[in-house]
Amino acid sequence: MIPRNLGELLNISAERFPNRVAIVFGQKRIKYKTLDEITDRIAAGLLELGIKKQDRVAIFLDNCPEFIISYYAILKAAAVVVPINYMFKIEEAKYILQDSQSCAIITSRVYLDMAEELRLRLDSLKYIISTHSTKDHIVNFEKLKKSDPNILDRINVNPHELAVILYTSGTTGYPKGAMLSHYNLISNAIDSSGAIKVTHKDTFICILPLFHSFAATVCMNLPLLIGAKIVLMKTVRPFKRIIRAIRRNRVNIFVAVPSIYNILKDIKLPKILNSPLIKLFNPVRICISGAAALPVETFKAFEKKFRIPLLEGYGLTEASPVVTLNPLKSQRKPGSIGLPISKNVEIKIIDEKGRELGPNQIGELLVRGPNVMLGYYRQEEATNQTIRDGWLYTGDMAKFDKEGYVYIVGRKKEMVNVRGLNVYPREIEEVLYQNPKIKEAAVIGVPDIHKGEVPKAFVVLHEGTSATEQEIIHYLRERLASYKIPKYVEFRSQLPKSTTGKILKRILIDEEKKK
Repeated sequence: MIPRNLGELLNISAERFPNRVAIVFGQKRIKYKTLDEITDRIAAGLLELGIKKQDRVAIFLDNCPEFIISYYAILKAAAVVVPINYMFKIEEAKYILQDSQSCAIITSRVYLDMAEELRLRLDSLKYIISTHSTKDHIVNFEKLKKSDPNILDRINVNPHELAVILYTSGTTGYPKGAMLSHYNLISNAIDSSGAIKVTHKDTFICILPLFHSFAATVCMNLPLLIGAKIVLMKTVRPFKRIIRAIRRNRVNIFVAVPSIYNILKDIKLPKILNSPLIKLFNPVRICISGAAALPVETFKAFEKKFRIPLLEGYGLTEASPVVTLNPLKSQRKPGSIGLPISKNVEIKIIDEKGRELGPNQIGELLVRGPNVMLGYYRQEEATNQTIRDGWLYTGDMAKFDKEGYVYIVGRKKEMVNVRGLNVYPREIEEVLYQNPKIKEAAVIGVPDIHKGEVPKAFVVLHEGTSATEQEIIHYLRERLASYKIPKYVEFRSQLPKSTTGKILKRILIDEEKKK
């Protein structure tokens, strides 16, 4: 049975697997029946509080069971979830709350002072709901659990109604709110489930922040759809705690971002094997990488070391987010983002004149399917630029081979134009990652008086190694055409990253502009 909305998704799983554990968080275990009942009661409490259909309710929580409970309770109340990055400072959070016109925010004691300050500064923010608070003017999360769920009987949620507004970081300007419907998110969870061949017997570990679209779909909606178990971790550090959780809970689906796989490939196995953490990833049968490009060298080194299939995929918030994945049962191609996750999701690559391109021709990647967003919240012009004739223009430059496997070569806006020749930073970065001294690398374009633009490389070296700018440039000259060679190489102790470990090139670009 295909659920009509996300609230029904949880209802169905609870009916099928009432006594199966849905969430593990430290010593806490929550069964499907309990999760379903708690979310019903919280949803009823939100309605009694005055939350109306399609009202926006923000979640400002780190990874914890209350995040998942809040998410599904808001949806059962026919309201709209607005997840906010818990690392945001007050002005960043204020923009999202103001833009989304959120009337309530669910948070914890840690962020309560910020939430109170935000309510003073925003007329639209009427309610603060805290998981731990005794203040009279703060709504207590526990009190909402005492509400009568029968009030939900009159609630009807259409599959195509707005469910979640996810704010994209963007490369310039303010974030835009991608509007995702119940249908968008459910279809993407179903298609992702089929692509990685998972069942209710599987156990996922969630080490990524749930406010991010990748974690929300692959580590929350997908396992709850199929009745699987979620081992929820508050943070990714210390990593030994993650390994213990994998071993203790027999986790067999490991979902992470490239920066984590980059760390794992460099772990010294003898040191690990001499500790209590014997057989590091023993229960894991599938590893999934998303949210950023996975360097080929990282892919090869990880699979060689752990002998576990590592499936690289591709997605974007506007597509709920999963678009492609390397297949589990057939060939996995290093450097490729794989094939569309199902027949429902179509892709094509076009040139600047909108003409469809064939194999090995580089152009912009377009996506069409049930996972494509409704549009950007209150941004009609941006929506019309991004979605045309049902196709989502991703802004990613790509090509596909004769077997249909897709390869991302870079962002359209990141492309470097050297005297009229297109240079894709991803190509240079892949070569840099092959250098045994280099741990991380990023390439951007910088202005040049003679060539218009030239590439500049930012490099982080492995501990205990050293290199010079000329050494790196000489290394690249042996492997790339002369016009692709960076004019500058800057060594850094670390590169700016998002909460999911994605290297933030826009920060590097901004820093260059200020010079």
